[in-house]
Amino acid sequence: MSTAATVKEAVKETLVGSVEPEQYSAQTKARFNRFAVKDAETGDLVLGPDEFINAIAPPQEDYHKIKREQYSILFHVADRTKKGKLSLADWGYFENILSKPDAEYEIAFRLFDVDRLGNVKYEDFRRLYELNKGPDSIPFDWNCEWAKLYIGGKSNRHNMNYQQFSQMLRGLLGERVRQAFQRFDVNGDGFIEPEEFATIIQQTARHKLSDHLLENLHTLCNIAQGSKISYANVRAFLNMINEMDLVELIVRRACSKSKDGRITRAEFLNQAAKITRFSLFTPMEADILFHFASLDEPSGRLGLKDFTKVLDAAWRRRDEIEDSRVAAAAGAAGRSFLSQAVESAYNFGLGSIAGAFGAFMVYPIDLVKTRMQNQRGADPGQRLYNNSIDCFRKVIRNEGFRGLYSGVLPQLVGVAPEKAIKLTVNDLVRNWFTDKKTGQIWWGSEVFAGGSAGACQVVFTNPLEIVKIRLQVQGEVAKSVEGAPKRSAIWIVRNLGLVGLYKGASACLLRDVPFSAIYFPTYSHLKRDLFGESQTKKLGVIQLLTAGAIAGMPAAYLTTPCDVIKTRLQVEARKGDTAYTGLRHAARTIWQEEGFRAFFKGGPARIFRSSPQFGFTLAAYELLQNVLPFPGKPTEAKVAAGVAEAVSTLKEKAVDSPFQRSRNALKVLLDLDEHFGRAPLGPSAQGWKALPGWMGPKSEA
Repeated sequence: MSTAATVKEAVKETLVGSVEPEQYSAQTKARFNRFAVKDAETGDLVLGPDEFINAIAPPQEDYHKIKREQYSILFHVADRTKKGKLSLADWGYFENILSKPDAEYEIAFRLFDVDRLGNVKYEDFRRLYELNKGPDSIPFDWNCEWAKLYIGGKSNRHNMNYQQFSQMLRGLLGERVRQAFQRFDVNGDGFIEPEEFATIIQQTARHKLSDHLLENLHTLCNIAQGSKISYANVRAFLNMINEMDLVELIVRRACSKSKDGRITRAEFLNQAAKITRFSLFTPMEADILFHFASLDEPSGRLGLKDFTKVLDAAWRRRDEIEDSRVAAAAGAAGRSFLSQAVESAYNFGLGSIAGAFGAFMVYPIDLVKTRMQNQRGADPGQRLYNNSIDCFRKVIRNEGFRGLYSGVLPQLVGVAPEKAIKLTVNDLVRNWFTDKKTGQIWWGSEVFAGGSAGACQVVFTNPLEIVKIRLQVQGEVAKSVEGAPKRSAIWIVRNLGLVGLYKGASACLLRDVPFSAIYFPTYSHLKRDLFGESQTKKLGVIQLLTAGAIAGMPAAYLTTPCDVIKTRLQVEARKGDTAYTGLRHAARTIWQEEGFRAFFKGGPARIFRSSPQFGFTLAAYELLQNVLPFPGKPTEAKVAAGVAEAVSTLKEKAVDSPFQRSRNALKVLLDLDEHFGRAPLGPSAQGWKALPGWMGPKSEA
């Protein structure tokens, strides 16, 4: 290019300006192309009002208290050229606004900046407000002292820039409520009827509240002795709903520090004082929060479930919740019986593998325990083993490492149904006795639930245990008796018969019932009281393992005497040994021949076996579920497990989602009037001035 041409281009650019080609992200283009249609006149892709609503408000989204058609009001913001259709450039412009940190207020400002000059004229603002407010809306006096502070008096109106306009919107809801209160307070005594209060809130803040609040607004009068509602009550209620995010943060933190996941009014205020620099919530505001949260649970101690009805983070209507439940139920019913059976079998298989792994890891300890308990004679010279460590060494020396796993197969086979029966029965009985409202259970019922679980498992586990024990001790019999044959598990089952398989069942019951009665309540209280498990705090694997291990120690050791008696009854008596005829005979003979200490033989081994076995089983099950999820099963979204995670995700906005930011912008606009956006678009949809009822700036009377 010549020098003259370069100078010419530079002068042209200086005089008339230049346009750089606009760059849009692939995501912006994809969203536009997905909903755009061809313009009949130009053939270009464009978004009309209907296509625009589909782009920013997909049908599958949750609209809460906002009607989907109200999103059409945002079309006027994106339609910069007022042509009634949006190009890719217009859509990119709108998405750019949505990506800004103050997008909600900027959208509202651009909506009322009719002439696109960077300021809002009072005439335009007032006219658009009148066009969108509902026919039965409580009137608003724009000549009040509050309005004059922002827009000037009737004879001296001034335009508002972005900052002034945003601040005016911020305080508008409070002024609307104040004027509405004065309108209903005909006596001027500072009180209104509960129904009048409900009307005010329904018209001014319905889009921010849950169904629970909306249905019970009239009960606000119950926080005081009278039957009317004061202006102080109204302001306290308004302050509370305007600080929903902060209220939720305080509630979550307070509940996470509570042992049972529930808090009182005093605990809420104490936590508020710690989180905020100043004591933000007044006693009346706390009273109002707890009043509405405790309508269904007047206990004074409330959990997150109670506060959700007030805070309503999901903004779900009751009918929408029911619809989603019906849809979920229909989906579940639609799944074939075979598919459900396969998934159940799959989960049972994972539990079986995990249980077998836990049993396998501690089996050598179980074998040593059995050998120690079966050792008879009070004279140390008659004993084959001096202690558990000596027994462990002699088994390896005489039988090899494989000797530590003698009889392991029946144990692995029996672990799966044993764990399934024990855990299922305990959960079932606990649910029967648990208070559905408070989630509390009496400690006696916990003990009963655990004992019931232990009793039920004996029916299945006793036959497997007797086979396991006989296989465990036949190694030492082979060393002490020349030519003793080695028996298989099948031979032992055939030799014992059905009745023989339940030999020692009474002793097994005597051991397993108190074991489970001690273990399950102890485990439950350790999780809650020691590690602080609650509705808002889920324990990690290490904490669960520790709780399980600690709970197993007293349960295992205190039931050792019953386990010794059971072992003696189930082991085949050798020549010269006393043959026990029953539970009482065994207990009395052991006491007379070996003394009290004999009842605790193998106690330490039982502790070392029972405590880690639960840990290994749980860890294996968690790992298998993560590594081998059921094919075709959707991945579940993670739930906030603690206050740190909850705080980090609290009310987080998805800035890359036009729907999320558009909905937030509508929430700001609905502070003006709940009907905003319901005015239909004109025939040509050429901006606000083409809407029915638009007649340009109107002089005030």
